[in-house]
Amino acid sequence: MVDAIDRVIVQWEKEKPHLDTQPMAMMGRVLRIAKHLESSVAQLHKRYDLKIGEFDVLATLRRSGEPYSLTPSDLINSLMLTSGAMTNRVDKLDSKGLIARTHSQEDRRSVTVQLTEKGFHLIEEVMDEHVKLQHDLVASLSEEEKEQMNQVFKTWLGQFE
Repeated sequence: MVDAIDRVIVQWEKEKPHLDTQPMAMMGRVLRIAKHLESSVAQLHKRYDLKIGEFDVLATLRRSGEPYSLTPSDLINSLMLTSGAMTNRVDKLDSKGLIARTHSQEDRRSVTVQLTEKGFHLIEEVMDEHVKLQHDLVASLSEEEKEQMNQVFKTWLGQFE
Protein backbone atom coordinates (compact mmCIF):
# COMPACT_ATOMS: atom_id res chain seq x y z
CA MET A 1 0.00 0.00 0.00
CA VAL A 2 1.36 3.40 -1.01
CA ASP A 3 0.49 6.27 1.32
CA ALA A 4 1.00 10.04 1.19
CA ILE A 5 4.37 9.73 2.91
CA ASP A 6 5.60 7.25 0.26
CA ARG A 7 4.70 9.80 -2.43
CA VAL A 8 6.72 12.50 -0.65
CA ILE A 9 9.70 10.16 -0.33
CA VAL A 10 9.56 9.23 -4.02
CA GLN A 11 9.62 12.94 -4.90
CA TRP A 12 12.67 13.55 -2.71
CA GLU A 13 14.43 10.48 -4.14
CA LYS A 14 13.95 11.96 -7.61
CA GLU A 15 15.03 15.49 -6.65
CA LYS A 16 17.80 14.71 -4.14
CA PRO A 17 18.68 11.00 -4.41
CA HIS A 18 21.55 11.30 -1.90
CA LEU A 19 19.21 12.13 1.02
CA ASP A 20 18.45 9.43 3.56
CA THR A 21 14.71 10.03 3.96
CA GLN A 22 13.90 7.13 6.30
CA PRO A 23 13.75 9.43 9.39
CA MET A 24 11.56 11.83 7.39
CA ALA A 25 9.16 8.99 6.56
CA MET A 26 9.08 7.81 10.17
CA MET A 27 8.45 11.27 11.56
CA GLY A 28 5.86 12.07 8.90
CA ARG A 29 3.89 8.94 9.75
CA VAL A 30 4.16 9.46 13.50
CA LEU A 31 2.95 13.05 13.17
CA ARG A 32 0.05 12.09 10.88
CA ILE A 33 -0.97 9.27 13.22
CA ALA A 34 -0.78 11.66 16.19
CA LYS A 35 -3.15 14.08 14.45
CA HIS A 36 -5.68 11.30 13.80
CA LEU A 37 -5.44 10.06 17.38
CA GLU A 38 -5.72 13.53 18.89
CA SER A 39 -8.74 14.35 16.72
CA SER A 40 -10.56 11.17 17.74
CA VAL A 41 -9.85 11.71 21.43
CA ALA A 42 -10.86 15.40 21.21
CA GLN A 43 -14.21 14.40 19.67
CA LEU A 44 -14.89 12.04 22.59
CA HIS A 45 -13.99 14.65 25.21
CA LYS A 46 -16.07 17.31 23.45
CA ARG A 47 -19.18 15.17 24.05
CA TYR A 48 -18.53 15.75 27.77
CA ASP A 49 -17.75 19.47 27.36
CA LEU A 50 -14.07 18.83 28.09
CA LYS A 51 -10.91 19.85 26.31
CA ILE A 52 -8.03 17.37 26.23
CA GLY A 53 -6.09 19.38 28.81
CA GLU A 54 -9.06 19.47 31.19
CA PHE A 55 -9.47 15.73 30.83
CA ASP A 56 -5.75 15.31 31.66
CA VAL A 57 -6.17 17.22 34.93
CA LEU A 58 -9.24 15.20 35.94
CA ALA A 59 -7.55 11.92 35.00
CA THR A 60 -4.39 12.86 36.92
CA LEU A 61 -6.41 13.66 40.03
CA ARG A 62 -8.39 10.41 39.67
CA ARG A 63 -5.32 8.21 39.27
CA SER A 64 -3.65 9.85 42.26
CA GLY A 65 -6.00 7.83 44.51
CA GLU A 66 -8.06 8.99 47.45
CA PRO A 67 -8.61 11.76 48.39
CA TYR A 68 -8.13 12.60 44.66
CA SER A 69 -6.25 15.81 45.38
CA LEU A 70 -2.87 17.22 44.44
CA THR A 71 -1.09 20.52 44.78
CA PRO A 72 -0.87 22.67 41.67
CA SER A 73 2.90 21.96 41.65
CA ASP A 74 2.26 18.21 41.61
CA LEU A 75 -0.17 18.66 38.72
CA ILE A 76 2.30 20.83 36.82
CA ASN A 77 5.06 18.24 37.23
CA SER A 78 2.81 15.34 36.29
CA LEU A 79 1.43 17.04 33.18
CA MET A 80 4.60 18.94 32.18
CA LEU A 81 2.83 22.31 31.96
CA THR A 82 3.62 25.89 32.80
CA SER A 83 1.97 27.37 35.86
CA GLY A 84 -0.08 29.70 33.63
CA ALA A 85 -1.46 26.82 31.60
CA MET A 86 -2.30 24.90 34.76
CA THR A 87 -4.04 27.90 36.32
CA ASN A 88 -6.15 28.28 33.17
CA ARG A 89 -7.20 24.60 33.24
CA VAL A 90 -7.94 24.62 36.96
CA ASP A 91 -9.99 27.83 36.63
CA LYS A 92 -12.13 26.27 33.88
CA LEU A 93 -12.65 23.03 35.79
CA ASP A 94 -13.50 24.98 38.95
CA SER A 95 -16.09 27.04 37.08
CA LYS A 96 -17.68 23.79 35.84
CA GLY A 97 -17.84 22.45 39.40
CA LEU A 98 -15.53 19.52 38.58
CA ILE A 99 -12.72 20.43 40.99
CA ALA A 100 -12.41 22.50 44.15
CA ARG A 101 -9.46 24.39 45.54
CA THR A 102 -8.79 23.99 49.23
CA HIS A 103 -6.42 26.13 51.31
CA SER A 104 -4.29 24.40 53.90
CA GLN A 105 -5.22 25.09 57.51
CA GLU A 106 -1.53 25.28 58.47
CA ASP A 107 -0.41 27.53 55.61
CA ARG A 108 -3.08 29.58 53.82
CA ARG A 109 -0.72 30.04 50.86
CA SER A 110 -0.75 26.28 50.24
CA VAL A 111 -3.59 25.08 48.00
CA THR A 112 -4.74 21.65 46.91
CA VAL A 113 -6.88 20.84 43.91
CA GLN A 114 -9.42 18.09 44.51
CA LEU A 115 -12.06 16.33 42.42
CA THR A 116 -15.59 17.21 43.42
CA GLU A 117 -18.22 14.48 43.47
CA LYS A 118 -19.41 15.75 40.09
CA GLY A 119 -15.84 15.66 38.75
CA PHE A 120 -15.25 12.17 40.11
CA HIS A 121 -18.39 10.78 38.45
CA LEU A 122 -17.57 12.51 35.17
CA ILE A 123 -14.00 11.19 34.96
CA GLU A 124 -15.21 7.69 35.90
CA GLU A 125 -17.57 7.71 32.91
CA VAL A 126 -15.23 9.43 30.45
CA MET A 127 -12.24 7.26 31.41
CA ASP A 128 -14.04 4.04 30.52
CA GLU A 129 -14.96 5.44 27.10
CA HIS A 130 -11.49 6.94 26.67
CA VAL A 131 -9.81 3.54 27.13
CA LYS A 132 -12.34 1.84 24.84
CA LEU A 133 -11.56 4.45 22.16
CA GLN A 134 -7.83 3.84 22.60
CA HIS A 135 -8.42 0.12 21.98
CA ASP A 136 -10.47 0.95 18.87
CA LEU A 137 -7.70 3.24 17.58
CA VAL A 138 -5.10 0.44 17.71
CA ALA A 139 -7.45 -2.36 16.62
CA SER A 140 -5.68 -2.85 13.27
CA LEU A 141 -2.53 -4.00 15.11
CA SER A 142 -1.92 -7.48 16.47
CA GLU A 143 -1.03 -7.93 20.13
CA GLU A 144 2.56 -8.64 19.11
CA GLU A 145 2.71 -5.49 16.98
CA LYS A 146 1.32 -3.41 19.85
CA GLU A 147 3.99 -4.75 22.21
CA GLN A 148 6.75 -4.19 19.66
CA MET A 149 5.61 -0.66 18.85
CA ASN A 150 5.26 0.21 22.51
CA GLN A 151 8.85 -0.90 23.12
CA VAL A 152 10.15 0.97 20.06
CA PHE A 153 8.34 4.17 21.11
CA LYS A 154 9.62 3.78 24.68
CA THR A 155 13.19 3.49 23.42
CA TRP A 156 12.75 6.42 21.05
CA LEU A 157 11.13 8.61 23.71
CA GLY A 158 14.04 7.80 26.02
CA GLN A 159 16.27 9.73 23.62
CA PHE A 160 14.43 12.91 24.62
CA GLU A 161 13.42 12.36 28.23
